[in-house]
This record gives sequence, structure tokens and C-alpha cells, in this order.
Amino acid sequence: MKKISIIIIAVFALASCTKEHSKDYLTLSGKLENNKDSILTITGQQGPVKSITINNDGTFKDTLNIENAAVYTLSTSPAKRAPIYLKNGFDIKLNGDSENFMSSFKFSGQGADNSNFILAQITESQKIGNPTLLLELNENDFKNKIASIKSNYDSILNSYKDIDTTLVKMVDSQTNQMITYFNQAYEKNKAMAKGTISPKFVDYTDYKGGKKSLDSFKGKFVYIDVWATWCGPCIQQIPYLKSLEKEYHGKNIEFISISTDEYRRSGGSWEAAEKKWKDFVKAKQLSGVQLWAGKDISFQQEYQINSIPRFILIDPQGKIVNSDAPRPSEPRLKELFTSLGI
Repeated sequence: MKKISIIIIAVFALASCTKEHSKDYLTLSGKLENNKDSILTITGQQGPVKSITINNDGTFKDTLNIENAAVYTLSTSPAKRAPIYLKNGFDIKLNGDSENFMSSFKFSGQGADNSNFILAQITESQKIGNPTLLLELNENDFKNKIASIKSNYDSILNSYKDIDTTLVKMVDSQTNQMITYFNQAYEKNKAMAKGTISPKFVDYTDYKGGKKSLDSFKGKFVYIDVWATWCGPCIQQIPYLKSLEKEYHGKNIEFISISTDEYRRSGGSWEAAEKKWKDFVKAKQLSGVQLWAGKDISFQQEYQINSIPRFILIDPQGKIVNSDAPRPSEPRLKELFTSLGI
């Protein structure tokens, strides 16, 4: 009887020493191999949450009290960032290589499945590749691809058993939004499918004087660049576009750049918008046909252009070859030109 009493006392003593992790805060610890940074920063939507010191051997450990369970960003520099799902009560351990900041990360401990799941989702997203190529598939292949994407995401979700319900709802919503976007974008693209008559622009201001319309170029292939002087990605394509124009000079193709500069980015003045466009064309010595759309946005609306730069290829009969053509910097554009005999 005495021995039994001693055993019972020991069990209670052990139980008192193994309390559940406090729900008032979370613990984050780990080690980053090949690390040269001294601070690990945790950032939420409202800004930095905590800075954690990284020891010389790459180890770190600290506690956090966060307001809401959510996806946060951990980073050691602007170039080294990774997502992490945090919730009070978690006890997360992270191991990774600072030189492969996110791709090498492995989370363990209480609540770790959430962050590992997010990393798996990111890896799967990278497999999708260029969305434009997806939208160029024939209808049957497109439907099969979308079904495969949805199945892969669901499979990843089902392979992690200890995921917070808040994260599950968020991921389900994002996946459904992505699938809806692809389906809607594909339907819109069908209206601008290869072989359909292209929408037209009429009487756009020509930098060299006068007005030009799409019909002005009938009988030639037309490669259109819809851009603006304030658009960084548009400007990045200019050297490639200049090179193309030089290489294909004398061929049966016109390179047309349509500026969408407007009054709201020009101090409320249409005259200032036109002047900004002309000054830019002159300063950058832009070649090809340089047009300004002015107040007419009908061409943009019909092509459903909601981001720039946007490139469009039209054949000599005024029919669409590609309503979202490759950029000048993409090698597959020349491959397309070659396939068309340009």
C-alpha cells in the first residue's frame, strides 16, 4: 500500500511539471545555418510585431504575444522573407538555411503544421507557371488543368491534420477565388479568341502628326504595346521593343505603342498628359508608331485591359492573333513571329 501511495504521488508530481503551453503567448525558437544577420523580424499587416536576436551560432528563441492568429512574415533582410502562421499557445521551432531562406525551412512543435502547410501551398503555386500560357490552352485542356490544380491544393490541405480553422477558411477562400478568376479570365479570353475580328481604335494622336486608326495599318501584322509613361514595367520593355523594331524593320509588321497617359496623373490636365507623353517619346527617342489614346478608353475596355503593359498581335486582315501576346523580352515572341512567316 505504501508503494502504491508513493507511485501516485510521483505521478501527480510529474503531471504538475508538464503544464500545457500558456495560451497567453507563443514561443518561437530555432536555428538558421549559414546566417550572417543578427535580427529576425516578425511583421504583421500593421507593421513589425517583434525583433528577435539571432545568436552567433544562428540560434534564436523568444516569446510573442499576438493580437490575432494570422499569417505573419519573418525576415532577416528585405531579400530574405518567409511566411509563418502564429497563434498564442503555439510552441514553434524553425530550422533552415539562411542562404536558402524559405525553401529550406522546416517547422516543428505545436502549431508547426500551419506554417509547413503554407510553404507547401507556395511550392504548389510555383508549379502553375505563367498564367497567360494557361489561358491559351484549348477548352478541354484548360478544364483538366484547372481541375488538377484544385485537386492538388485540396490534397495538400488534407495531408496536414493539425491546421487552425481560421487558416483553413482563409486558404479555401483564396483557392476558390483563384479558380474563379481563371474561369472568368478564360471566358473573357474566348471573346477575344484567335481569329476573331479585333476591336478598333480610331483617330488616336500620332506623335509625328495627324491621327491614326487601326484600319490605317490594314494589310500588315500589327504588334500593339499599350503603356504609359508612369508605368515602370512598361519602361523596362522599351529597350527590347526598340531592338525588335530594328530587327524587323522592312518586314510586314508595324510596331504601335499606344500611350494611356491621362489627366489624373498629370495634375488634372489632359493637355499636360499629352505633353508628358510627347516629352517622354522625344527624351527616350522612341521608335515605331507612337500614338496617344487621349480621352478614348473604348479600345482598352473592349480588350479588358486592367493592367499594363499589355501586348496585342493582330493579323493583316484585322483579326486577333493573340489578345495577350508575349512581351518583347520573351523569346517566344520571336518564335510566334517566325511561325507566322514574319
